[in-house]
Amino acid sequence: MGTATAPTFDTEALRRGIEGHRAADLLSLYADDAELRVVDRNTQPSHPMVKHGRAEIGDMLDDVYSRDMTHRMDQCVVQGDHVAFTESCEYPDGVRVMSTSMMSLRDGKIVDQTLVQAWDE
Repeated sequence: MGTATAPTFDTEALRRGIEGHRAADLLSLYADDAELRVVDRNTQPSHPMVKHGRAEIGDMLDDVYSRDMTHRMDQCVVQGDHVAFTESCEYPDGVRVMSTSMMSLRDGKIVDQTLVQAWDE
């Protein structure tokens, strides 16, 4: 009798989605009931931007990845049902954005993500 293995998180799919500007690929990594919180200069910790579910998260990803900018996943660590990664981005005019995310997984899908980001001023 074999043992069942839990679904694993596909870090290469995460990299391909981020670096390939493919919002649909990224969205496929989220559970239907996922929640995403964004903290930055405009949406500070006491009032983060919160997206509920794949539709709202998808709208945000479509907006971000439709912009003329490069995205690179710098580091990614997976431990059990938790993933952390850093991402660096650059607009054509040289403005840079750096973000870090902490995510919780269920059945190999993202169910909770907190993203903290900062831009060049």
